[in-house]
Amino acid sequence: MKTNSSTSAVIIANGRFPRHPLPLSYIDNATFIVCCDGAANEFIDLGGTPDAIVGDGDSISEENRKRFTNILHIVHDQEINDLTKSVNYCIERGITDIVIVGGTGKREDHTLGNISLLAEYIRKVNVIMATNWGLFTPIQANRVFQSFKGEAVSLFSFDPEPITTYGLEYPLENRVLTNWWQGSLNSSLGDTFTVKTKGRVIVFQAYR
Repeated sequence: MKTNSSTSAVIIANGRFPRHPLPLSYIDNATFIVCCDGAANEFIDLGGTPDAIVGDGDSISEENRKRFTNILHIVHDQEINDLTKSVNYCIERGITDIVIVGGTGKREDHTLGNISLLAEYIRKVNVIMATNWGLFTPIQANRVFQSFKGEAVSLFSFDPEPITTYGLEYPLENRVLTNWWQGSLNSSLGDTFTVKTKGRVIVFQAYR
C-alpha cells in the first residue's frame, strides 16, 4: 500500500467511472487513491487497488468489505455524502491537493450536488473535478487559466460578488451572477483567460 503521507490524492466517486484519458491518467499516476464505498467495487473489478475506502458502508460488496477491511473507514454521518466523507478523510491526513473523478454521469441530483460541493471544499483544500467532458475548478480569488482558442468555458457563481473576466468571447465586467446559466456557454479567445472575483466561482473547461 502507498503511504498516506502524500500531500495529494485522487478520490474516485460513485458516478460514472472515467473513460476519458485525462481522468484516467490522474488515477494511473496517483500516489494515493481513495474510493467512495460505492465506487470501490467497480474500481476493484477493473483491477485497481485503493489505498482507502470511505463511506457509510452501504454500497460495498460483502466480499470487498472482508477483503479490504483494513482500509475500510466507515462514517455513519448521514448529513454529508460519501464524497464529502472522503474529502474530510484526506484533510484529516494532511492531504492538501485533491483530484475528484467519477463525480458525475449518473443521477443528475448527485451530479449537481457533487459539483456544488467543490465550492465548499475550496475553503480547505486545492481541488479539481475531472469528468469525461472537462475540468471543474473552484476558485475564491483572482485566477489565470491556461486555455486554447475556442475552448468552451462556463462560470458558476456561488456568492453575490462581482466577476470580471478577460480573454473570453463574452466578457463580464463587475457582473454579479444570480443564476448558474448566466455565466455558461462562453469560449476562450486564446492561450489564457482570467477570472477576477472575491467570491466562490466554479470554472468549467471542456476538453478539446
